[in-house]
Amino acid sequence: MRRSILSALLAACTVLAPLSVATAAPAPNYVVLDNDFLGPGGSNIQSIIPLLNHPGVTLLGLTSVIGDDWENAGTAHALRFLEIAHQTQIPVADGATTPLVNTVAETKLREQQFGIIPWKGAWGGLGSIEHVPATQPPVGKLPEGAPHITADALPAAMFLIREVHAHPHQVTVIAAGPLTNLALAIRIDPTFAATAKQLVFMGGLLDASMMSVTGNADFASDFNLIMDPEAARIALTAPWASITCVGNVSNDIMMTPEIASRIDEKHNAVTDYLKKYQAPLPLWDELTSAIAVDPTLITKSVTAVMDVNIEHGMDYGHAHIWPDSTAPKGIKLQKVKIIQSIDKARFINEFVSQSQNAIGTH
Repeated sequence: MRRSILSALLAACTVLAPLSVATAAPAPNYVVLDNDFLGPGGSNIQSIIPLLNHPGVTLLGLTSVIGDDWENAGTAHALRFLEIAHQTQIPVADGATTPLVNTVAETKLREQQFGIIPWKGAWGGLGSIEHVPATQPPVGKLPEGAPHITADALPAAMFLIREVHAHPHQVTVIAAGPLTNLALAIRIDPTFAATAKQLVFMGGLLDASMMSVTGNADFASDFNLIMDPEAARIALTAPWASITCVGNVSNDIMMTPEIASRIDEKHNAVTDYLKKYQAPLPLWDELTSAIAVDPTLITKSVTAVMDVNIEHGMDYGHAHIWPDSTAPKGIKLQKVKIIQSIDKARFINEFVSQSQNAIGTH
């Protein structure tokens, strides 16, 4: 059954694929954002903003995944934000409700053996995991109100596959949460990653042990990878044409009262939403989206071979990098572009402007 569904999708995408034309034209900039949409406010929902009304960028859709919140709640927050922003033409697809292997029970055991995980997302946030259910509960009351629009009919993995094959080598996949949906898409369709344009992901915090002691331990935990290490390994070892890692650099830019005040200088439904629900957190996912559609923001980077540890010990889910000369041999690992610095002032200025101009016409 799965193969027949995939075959039908690929056949439809063949019809949808754009015809070649004789005259040169700017390459389309198609994007799908995969995220764990904790909301309202905070980095997750705000990652949508750099992709709205951006010249030359087509946001094909959002896909929701377990992570900072349960998947069904994440979908509801994303749908509601799109209503507030008058961007209801953008579809949202429901994704994975649990990691591939990791579970609530195993995370409890890991904390007993190796110490507290500061942020557990849907599995307890900054608090205890003790009474968290093993599976996804119903969506509770949303502070911003329940959405009136509904999710796309396709599950997230199939939505990703369809859009990538509809626009071969033109779709940037932005992964700002755990990589479960991407891993499922890769396992369903082995050509998925190679048919995309690139992967840009939020995660891969490197050499962060000292940061966890001298700074905020939550900001150093690399939650997106440790929530689903097996998915991270599948996704980051797949044959993407390009992989960009937005890791440590994303901790350096916070949502501050000054930035919030600048955004609030123009009043509309989105800026009022951001003012009401602003949170003093790093702009992790916003930066990831911004870099994905404007790589000229990058001022320094390094390329390295990357892998993710899936051994069930204290290092479970942590990324490791090597130069070519010392990288493990005999296993297929990918090179990853690791962002070291960006044009911070321009990013902030553009995020302020994008927030003020995110309203659509739908």
